[in-house]
Amino acid sequence: MTTPSAQRRLRRRPVLWGVVPVVLLLLTLATGCVSTGTNPVSGNTRAYGYSWEEEIKLGAQADEQIQSQYGVYEDKQLQQYVDEVAREVLAVSHMRRPETPQRFRETEFYFRVLDSPTVNAFALPGGYVYVTRGLMAHLNNEAQLAVVLGHEIAHVAARHASQQAARRQFTQGLLLGGAIAGQVAFGGNVGENILGLGGTAAQLLSLSYSRDNERESDRLGVEYAVRAGYEAAEGADFFGSLERMREQSGQSIPTWQSTHPDPGAREQTIPQLAQTWKQKIETPATTVNQDAYYSALERIILGNNPRQGFEEKDVFYHPDLAFRFSVPRQWTVQNQPRQVALIEPDQSAYMIFQFANADTPEAAAREFAGQEGLTVLERRATTVNGYDARRVLGEGQTQQGQTVRLLAYFIAYDGNVYQFQGLTTAGRYGTYRGTFEQSIESFNRLTDSRILNVEPTRIAIRPAGRQASFRSFIDTQALPDGMMELDLAIINQLDLNETVPSTRPLKLPN
Repeated sequence: MTTPSAQRRLRRRPVLWGVVPVVLLLLTLATGCVSTGTNPVSGNTRAYGYSWEEEIKLGAQADEQIQSQYGVYEDKQLQQYVDEVAREVLAVSHMRRPETPQRFRETEFYFRVLDSPTVNAFALPGGYVYVTRGLMAHLNNEAQLAVVLGHEIAHVAARHASQQAARRQFTQGLLLGGAIAGQVAFGGNVGENILGLGGTAAQLLSLSYSRDNERESDRLGVEYAVRAGYEAAEGADFFGSLERMREQSGQSIPTWQSTHPDPGAREQTIPQLAQTWKQKIETPATTVNQDAYYSALERIILGNNPRQGFEEKDVFYHPDLAFRFSVPRQWTVQNQPRQVALIEPDQSAYMIFQFANADTPEAAAREFAGQEGLTVLERRATTVNGYDARRVLGEGQTQQGQTVRLLAYFIAYDGNVYQFQGLTTAGRYGTYRGTFEQSIESFNRLTDSRILNVEPTRIAIRPAGRQASFRSFIDTQALPDGMMELDLAIINQLDLNETVPSTRPLKLPN
């Protein structure tokens, strides 16, 4: 959860994300007509769910939501570096070629580094491309970054999201369907159904690319990287890291790979594609630029940033905002830039903590109580550990016809108004009421200097200085919470027991 000042840098006050009554989470899905349009890559005419102008508009709307949800990583040097590499790759893509229609060539692209430890990269229609700091930490050089950026630029150029929207309309009668937010069914996955993105971003990201889309983006991404002069075969090592991450997890592929071809297979095909394109365009394409990449990467935050909040022994602490509250035993904590979510083990109840979009507890409670579809059962003034607060109990219905009950507190603290909300079905409210109240009413000032002064772990680039196994370079005490020795080996694209040359630079925690 980021501070109000950081959130204001995202252009506006905090938006209510995924935590208003369920009745208001239910999205009204847009409908529209499938139209024909030009594919900038092939030049052919085919069916699309949006016009190009609509893609640009939707991308801009979703971009604000993405920035609000994830947060933009605050490192101007790193952002500038990514932007420069991305524009080199963009310059040789289909989006900038003389034969491409003018409306595509003149489309502005935006490249952003998101403040998330998740290994992820994605694109939105209309020219919006994102990489996370977690992905940046797992890359070893500029050539690998160029392949990733080329892949995402290719999704925009080939209009893959619009293709999927057209296909969905044909098969479902809806232009946008199955959005992440709003599909509420208690007993189902609350984390997926409630706590994801809302609005346009959710709808666009729900349009999963097909395997054919991904293979095309692989081919184009390698082509663009080669044309920009990069040794695109370097991308294979990154896909090898993704395969190791999948094996380590035992089940799930990293987010960026969830709809992609098998990363192990791609580790083999990327070098083949790179060689093919080198021969086609007769260019050396040998740029790797590890030193430049590591120079930009150094000091990036490794893992979660505790300054933005963390859980320890069933208490959630936020050093930057100087508050704390208790977490029910065995409940899962999801700390996001806009909110903190607490999820009951069987996902039949959850709590959300976030900034209220009001100046006083009374104003926040009044706005909450006045929402259409919410029946107010109780509303009163109260205090929480001496801080002025308002309490509202309400009921609403989901699309499935279930009655849900919501207990909301609005608390004034240190110049901000916070909203703490518990939600479950009406029939189970009696079971969870005490749990909700105990956590909410535990909200208080953080005074522990150890926690107030905690700092994130950052990456330091250091030459090995000696020939030895990678394991011997790891200071386990310096690893951030939740990170194991094998994770650090994967970040360095090394095996734990692999012998490291003395001259090799290493990414180590600091």
